[in-house]
Amino acid sequence: MSELKPIKEGKVREVYDNGDSIIMVATDRISAFDVILKNKIVNKGAILTQMSRFWFDYTKDILPNHMISVDVKDMPEFFQKDEYKGNAMMCKKLTMLPIECIVRGYITGTGWQSYQKDGTVCGISLPAGLKESDKLPEPIYTPTTKADLGDHDEHITFADTVKILEKEFPGRGEELAAALRDNTLALYKKCADYALTCGIIIADTKFEFGLDENGQLILGDEMLTPDSSRFWPAKGYEPGKSQPSFDKQFVRDWLKANPDSDYLLPEDVIAKTIEKYEEAYQLLTKKPFVKG
Repeated sequence: MSELKPIKEGKVREVYDNGDSIIMVATDRISAFDVILKNKIVNKGAILTQMSRFWFDYTKDILPNHMISVDVKDMPEFFQKDEYKGNAMMCKKLTMLPIECIVRGYITGTGWQSYQKDGTVCGISLPAGLKESDKLPEPIYTPTTKADLGDHDEHITFADTVKILEKEFPGRGEELAAALRDNTLALYKKCADYALTCGIIIADTKFEFGLDENGQLILGDEMLTPDSSRFWPAKGYEPGKSQPSFDKQFVRDWLKANPDSDYLLPEDVIAKTIEKYEEAYQLLTKKPFVKG
Protein backbone atom coordinates (compact mmCIF):
# COMPACT_ATOMS: atom_id res chain seq x y z
CA MET A 1 0.00 0.00 0.00
CA SER A 2 1.57 3.27 -1.09
CA GLU A 3 1.67 6.24 1.26
CA LEU A 4 -0.38 9.16 -0.05
CA LYS A 5 0.35 12.82 0.65
CA PRO A 6 -2.26 15.59 0.44
CA ILE A 7 -1.94 17.86 -2.58
CA LYS A 8 -3.61 20.63 -0.59
CA GLU A 9 -3.95 21.18 3.12
CA GLY A 10 -6.28 23.76 4.68
CA LYS A 11 -7.10 24.70 8.24
CA VAL A 12 -9.28 21.61 8.65
CA ARG A 13 -9.33 19.70 5.37
CA GLU A 14 -6.76 17.69 3.43
CA VAL A 15 -7.22 16.99 -0.28
CA TYR A 16 -5.72 13.96 -2.04
CA ASP A 17 -5.45 13.34 -5.77
CA ASN A 18 -7.26 10.17 -6.85
CA GLY A 19 -6.76 10.32 -10.60
CA ASP A 20 -10.06 11.41 -12.10
CA SER A 21 -11.43 12.37 -8.64
CA ILE A 22 -10.20 13.83 -5.36
CA ILE A 23 -10.60 12.63 -1.80
CA MET A 24 -11.37 15.26 0.81
CA VAL A 25 -10.59 14.39 4.41
CA ALA A 26 -12.10 16.47 7.21
CA THR A 27 -9.66 16.24 10.11
CA ASP A 28 -10.41 16.73 13.80
CA ARG A 29 -8.54 20.05 13.75
CA ILE A 30 -10.51 23.17 14.62
CA SER A 31 -9.79 26.75 13.61
CA ALA A 32 -11.00 30.11 14.86
CA PHE A 33 -10.10 33.63 13.75
CA ASP A 34 -8.14 32.03 10.86
CA VAL A 35 -5.84 30.20 13.31
CA ILE A 36 -5.59 26.41 13.76
CA LEU A 37 -6.02 25.64 17.46
CA LYS A 38 -3.63 23.33 19.31
CA ASN A 39 -6.36 20.87 20.33
CA LYS A 40 -8.19 18.30 18.25
CA ILE A 41 -11.93 17.70 18.59
CA VAL A 42 -12.49 13.92 18.42
CA ASN A 43 -15.01 12.82 15.73
CA LYS A 44 -15.42 16.39 14.50
CA GLY A 45 -14.15 15.53 11.02
CA ALA A 46 -16.61 12.68 10.63
CA ILE A 47 -19.52 14.85 11.80
CA LEU A 48 -18.58 17.54 9.26
CA THR A 49 -18.36 14.98 6.45
CA GLN A 50 -21.62 13.22 7.31
CA MET A 51 -23.44 16.54 7.71
CA SER A 52 -22.19 17.72 4.31
CA ARG A 53 -23.36 14.42 2.85
CA PHE A 54 -26.83 14.99 4.28
CA TRP A 55 -27.09 18.52 2.81
CA PHE A 56 -25.64 17.53 -0.57
CA ASP A 57 -28.38 14.90 -0.88
CA TYR A 58 -31.03 17.35 0.30
CA THR A 59 -30.16 20.10 -2.21
CA LYS A 60 -29.25 18.20 -5.38
CA ASP A 61 -32.54 19.39 -6.92
CA ILE A 62 -31.22 22.98 -6.79
CA LEU A 63 -27.69 22.40 -8.05
CA PRO A 64 -25.46 19.35 -8.67
CA ASN A 65 -22.67 18.83 -6.14
CA HIS A 66 -19.24 17.22 -6.20
CA MET A 67 -19.94 14.27 -3.86
CA ILE A 68 -19.35 10.79 -5.30
CA SER A 69 -19.04 8.57 -2.20
CA VAL A 70 -18.34 8.65 1.54
CA ASP A 71 -17.70 4.89 1.70
CA VAL A 72 -13.97 4.18 2.10
CA LYS A 73 -14.51 0.86 0.30
CA ASP A 74 -14.86 2.97 -2.88
CA MET A 75 -11.49 4.62 -2.23
CA PRO A 76 -7.87 3.45 -2.52
CA GLU A 77 -6.61 1.02 0.11
CA PHE A 78 -4.74 3.85 1.87
CA PHE A 79 -8.10 5.25 3.09
CA GLN A 80 -9.53 1.93 4.26
CA LYS A 81 -8.51 2.33 7.88
CA ASP A 82 -10.23 3.66 10.97
CA GLU A 83 -8.69 7.14 10.87
CA TYR A 84 -10.44 7.86 7.55
CA LYS A 85 -13.68 5.97 8.11
CA GLY A 86 -16.56 8.47 8.14
CA ASN A 87 -14.48 11.57 7.51
CA ALA A 88 -13.35 11.01 3.90
CA MET A 89 -15.40 11.98 0.85
CA MET A 90 -14.57 11.11 -2.75
CA CYS A 91 -15.50 14.03 -4.99
CA LYS A 92 -15.49 15.16 -8.61
CA LYS A 93 -12.55 17.28 -9.66
CA LEU A 94 -13.60 20.90 -10.18
CA THR A 95 -12.02 24.17 -11.16
CA MET A 96 -12.90 26.04 -7.98
CA LEU A 97 -14.08 29.64 -8.28
CA PRO A 98 -12.07 32.18 -6.23
CA ILE A 99 -15.10 33.49 -4.30
CA GLU A 100 -16.44 32.54 -0.86
CA CYS A 101 -20.20 32.87 -1.14
CA ILE A 102 -21.51 34.09 2.20
CA VAL A 103 -25.20 34.50 2.98
CA ARG A 104 -26.61 36.13 6.11
CA GLY A 105 -30.17 35.59 7.28
CA TYR A 106 -29.68 37.21 10.70
CA ILE A 107 -27.54 40.10 11.89
CA THR A 108 -24.68 38.97 14.08
CA GLY A 109 -20.89 38.88 14.35
CA THR A 110 -19.00 41.29 12.12
CA GLY A 111 -22.26 42.16 10.37
CA TRP A 112 -23.71 43.45 13.63
CA GLN A 113 -20.54 45.42 14.35
CA SER A 114 -20.70 47.05 10.92
CA TYR A 115 -24.42 47.83 11.23
CA GLN A 116 -23.87 49.58 14.55
CA LYS A 117 -21.35 51.89 12.89
CA ASP A 118 -23.22 52.98 9.78
CA GLY A 119 -26.37 50.91 9.25
CA THR A 120 -24.79 48.72 6.57
CA VAL A 121 -23.41 45.19 6.27
CA CYS A 122 -20.72 44.77 3.61
CA GLY A 123 -21.96 47.96 1.95
CA ILE A 124 -25.61 46.84 1.93
CA SER A 125 -27.96 49.31 3.65
CA LEU A 126 -30.33 47.69 6.13
CA PRO A 127 -33.46 49.03 7.85
CA ALA A 128 -32.96 51.22 10.92
CA GLY A 129 -33.71 49.86 14.38
CA LEU A 130 -32.44 46.29 14.00
CA LYS A 131 -31.31 44.57 17.18
CA GLU A 132 -28.44 42.12 17.52
CA SER A 133 -29.45 38.66 16.20
CA ASP A 134 -32.56 40.03 14.46
CA LYS A 135 -33.80 38.15 11.42
CA LEU A 136 -33.20 40.22 8.30
CA PRO A 137 -36.18 41.11 6.06
CA GLU A 138 -34.50 39.00 3.35
CA PRO A 139 -31.21 37.06 3.41
CA ILE A 140 -28.30 39.07 1.98
CA TYR A 141 -25.39 37.86 -0.16
CA THR A 142 -22.01 39.17 1.04
CA PRO A 143 -19.19 37.46 -0.89
CA THR A 144 -15.51 37.56 0.05
CA THR A 145 -12.21 36.71 -1.55
CA LYS A 146 -10.63 33.35 -0.75
CA ALA A 147 -7.53 34.02 1.32
CA ASP A 148 -4.49 31.77 1.53
CA LEU A 149 -3.88 29.95 4.81
CA GLY A 150 -2.96 32.52 7.47
CA ASP A 151 -4.46 35.48 5.60
CA HIS A 152 -7.91 37.02 6.06
CA ASP A 153 -10.75 36.93 3.53
CA GLU A 154 -11.82 40.36 2.28
CA HIS A 155 -15.40 41.48 1.68
CA ILE A 156 -16.12 42.37 -1.93
CA THR A 157 -19.11 43.74 -3.83
CA PHE A 158 -21.10 41.94 -6.50
CA ALA A 159 -19.35 44.14 -9.08
CA ASP A 160 -16.00 42.96 -7.70
CA THR A 161 -17.03 39.33 -8.16
CA VAL A 162 -17.90 40.04 -11.79
CA LYS A 163 -14.43 41.54 -12.38
CA ILE A 164 -12.61 38.70 -10.59
CA LEU A 165 -14.52 36.00 -12.47
CA GLU A 166 -14.29 37.79 -15.82
CA LYS A 167 -10.52 37.90 -15.46
CA GLU A 168 -10.33 34.12 -14.90
CA PHE A 169 -13.19 33.12 -17.21
CA PRO A 170 -13.40 35.70 -20.01
CA GLY A 171 -16.94 36.28 -21.25
CA ARG A 172 -18.54 34.54 -18.25
CA GLY A 173 -17.95 37.00 -15.39
CA GLU A 174 -21.48 38.44 -15.20
CA GLU A 175 -23.15 35.07 -15.75
CA LEU A 176 -21.07 33.24 -13.14
CA ALA A 177 -21.34 36.05 -10.55
CA ALA A 178 -25.15 36.01 -10.89
CA ALA A 179 -25.23 32.21 -10.70
CA LEU A 180 -23.15 32.25 -7.49
CA ARG A 181 -25.45 34.81 -5.88
CA ASP A 182 -28.70 33.18 -6.97
CA ASN A 183 -27.68 29.64 -6.01
CA THR A 184 -26.25 30.77 -2.68
CA LEU A 185 -29.55 32.42 -1.76
CA ALA A 186 -31.66 29.50 -3.04
CA LEU A 187 -29.59 26.91 -1.14
CA TYR A 188 -29.69 28.95 2.05
CA LYS A 189 -33.46 29.53 1.93
CA LYS A 190 -34.29 25.86 1.38
CA CYS A 191 -31.93 24.63 4.08
CA ALA A 192 -32.71 27.36 6.62
CA ASP A 193 -36.45 26.63 6.27
CA TYR A 194 -35.82 22.92 6.84
CA ALA A 195 -33.47 23.50 9.77
CA LEU A 196 -36.08 25.64 11.50
CA THR A 197 -38.46 22.66 11.52
CA CYS A 198 -35.67 20.77 13.36
CA GLY A 199 -35.25 23.47 15.99
CA ILE A 200 -32.15 25.09 14.48
CA ILE A 201 -31.73 28.62 13.15
CA ILE A 202 -29.04 28.93 10.47
CA ALA A 203 -27.96 32.52 11.05
CA ASP A 204 -25.40 32.57 8.25
CA THR A 205 -23.23 30.25 6.19
CA LYS A 206 -20.84 30.08 3.27
CA PHE A 207 -20.74 28.01 0.10
CA GLU A 208 -18.02 27.34 -2.45
CA PHE A 209 -18.57 26.45 -6.09
CA GLY A 210 -16.56 25.15 -9.01
CA LEU A 211 -16.88 24.30 -12.68
CA ASP A 212 -16.79 20.74 -14.01
CA GLU A 213 -15.09 19.67 -17.23
CA ASN A 214 -18.10 20.95 -19.20
CA GLY A 215 -18.05 24.37 -17.55
CA GLN A 216 -21.18 23.60 -15.51
CA LEU A 217 -21.52 25.19 -12.07
CA ILE A 218 -21.20 22.59 -9.27
CA LEU A 219 -21.48 22.96 -5.49
CA GLY A 220 -18.20 21.92 -3.85
CA ASP A 221 -16.22 21.94 -0.60
CA GLU A 222 -18.28 21.41 2.58
CA MET A 223 -21.89 22.38 3.14
CA LEU A 224 -23.76 23.80 6.12
CA THR A 225 -21.52 22.38 8.80
CA PRO A 226 -20.81 23.93 12.20
CA ASP A 227 -17.44 25.01 10.75
CA SER A 228 -18.94 27.00 7.89
CA SER A 229 -22.14 28.26 9.54
CA ARG A 230 -23.67 29.75 12.65
CA PHE A 231 -26.31 27.41 14.10
CA TRP A 232 -28.54 28.71 16.91
CA PRO A 233 -31.20 26.79 18.86
CA ALA A 234 -34.63 28.06 17.84
CA LYS A 235 -35.92 27.40 21.36
CA GLY A 236 -35.16 30.44 23.46
CA TYR A 237 -34.19 32.60 20.47
CA GLU A 238 -34.42 36.22 21.54
CA PRO A 239 -33.09 39.18 19.50
CA GLY A 240 -31.23 41.92 21.32
CA LYS A 241 -28.27 39.81 22.42
CA SER A 242 -25.87 37.15 21.16
CA GLN A 243 -27.36 33.66 20.93
CA PRO A 244 -26.19 30.32 22.31
CA SER A 245 -24.69 28.26 19.54
CA PHE A 246 -24.37 24.75 18.08
CA ASP A 247 -21.23 25.68 16.20
CA LYS A 248 -17.71 26.83 16.94
CA GLN A 249 -18.98 30.21 18.16
CA PHE A 250 -18.66 28.55 21.58
CA VAL A 251 -14.92 28.26 20.91
CA ARG A 252 -14.69 31.80 19.52
CA ASP A 253 -16.40 33.22 22.62
CA TRP A 254 -14.03 31.37 24.96
CA LEU A 255 -10.98 32.58 23.02
CA LYS A 256 -12.23 36.18 23.16
CA ALA A 257 -12.69 35.88 26.92
CA ASN A 258 -9.23 34.30 27.31
CA PRO A 259 -6.88 36.30 25.06
CA ASP A 260 -3.76 34.77 26.66
CA SER A 261 -4.81 31.18 25.94
CA ASP A 262 -2.26 30.75 23.11
CA TYR A 263 -5.09 28.98 21.22
CA LEU A 264 -5.10 26.04 23.62
CA LEU A 265 -8.59 25.00 24.79
CA PRO A 266 -9.34 23.43 28.18
CA GLU A 267 -10.87 19.94 28.24
CA ASP A 268 -14.32 21.15 29.27
CA VAL A 269 -14.51 23.46 26.23
CA ILE A 270 -13.46 20.59 23.96
CA ALA A 271 -16.12 18.30 25.46
CA LYS A 272 -18.81 20.97 25.16
CA THR A 273 -17.85 21.67 21.55
CA ILE A 274 -18.12 18.06 20.37
CA GLU A 275 -21.37 17.68 22.30
CA LYS A 276 -22.78 20.65 20.37
CA TYR A 277 -21.59 19.29 17.01
CA GLU A 278 -23.23 15.92 17.71
CA GLU A 279 -26.46 17.53 18.92
CA ALA A 280 -26.74 19.62 15.74
CA TYR A 281 -26.11 16.55 13.58
CA GLN A 282 -28.78 14.52 15.36
CA LEU A 283 -31.39 17.29 15.20
CA LEU A 284 -30.84 17.93 11.47
CA THR A 285 -30.51 14.34 10.24
CA LYS A 286 -32.96 12.88 12.78
CA LYS A 287 -30.57 10.03 13.57
CA PRO A 288 -27.74 9.50 16.06
CA PHE A 289 -24.19 10.14 14.92
CA VAL A 290 -22.21 7.02 13.99
CA LYS A 291 -18.63 7.56 12.80
CA GLY A 292 -18.45 4.82 10.16
